[in-house]
Amino acid sequence: MKGDRVEIVVDTGDGSRNYDIVATRAGRRVETRIARGIVEVSEVTRTGSSVRTARFLAGRVLSLVEYPADDGALPGE
Repeated sequence: MKGDRVEIVVDTGDGSRNYDIVATRAGRRVETRIARGIVEVSEVTRTGSSVRTARFLAGRVLSLVEYPADDGALPGE
C-alpha cells in the first residue's frame, strides 16, 4: 500500500550506505525476498508486476527494516 517503506543499510567496505525503497503510488506495495545469498526489494503493482527492484548481496546487508504504511487510525485506537 502507498507509504510502505523498506530501509536497507549496506556495508561498502569503507563505511556504510543507506537505501530506501518506497511504494510511491496508491495500490503499490513493497516486497522483500531473500534467496541464494541475494536480498531483493521490489516495488510491486496490484497485478504483481515489478516497477523497480534493488538487489544486494546478503553478506553485505547490515540492516533491513520494514516500515508498514500508516492505516489512518486515530491515535489511541
